[in-house]
Amino acid sequence: MNKPWLEISVGTFIVAGIAALLMLAVQVGGYHLNRSTDTYRLTALFDNTAGLAVRAQVTLSGVTIGKVVAIRIDKNQLMARVDMDIKAEIDYLSLDSTASILTSGLLGEKYIGITVGAEEASLKHGDQIADTQSALVLEDLIGRMLVNMTQ
Repeated sequence: MNKPWLEISVGTFIVAGIAALLMLAVQVGGYHLNRSTDTYRLTALFDNTAGLAVRAQVTLSGVTIGKVVAIRIDKNQLMARVDMDIKAEIDYLSLDSTASILTSGLLGEKYIGITVGAEEASLKHGDQIADTQSALVLEDLIGRMLVNMTQ
């Protein structure tokens, strides 16, 4: 009555299930197994990043073109410095491009949206996006509205 084929098939099913869960965790976590994509680094300074996280998307017209790799304080400017890796094939971001911290939905996650300017020259590896718009903080807006209502 010993059925080794049944034990082997159950073991195979369990291993396949664990592998599927690991792949799902990698995809949901924003990790990518293929690290061979060529990128270049851009930076931007923001007054307030308000919930922007490392590995957040960088988009152009709604299409993902990169990701946030570091967020730290710039000691000279006393502002949040955001480092982004942009795909190498996106080599047409002009020098007067704008970086804005946007929210996906009302309470969704933060990401950076790039708006391309009109200049001919393009941003290169190590350049800084000069024109930025910080995150919209809902609590600040509510506080301002309450202060204005009491006056």
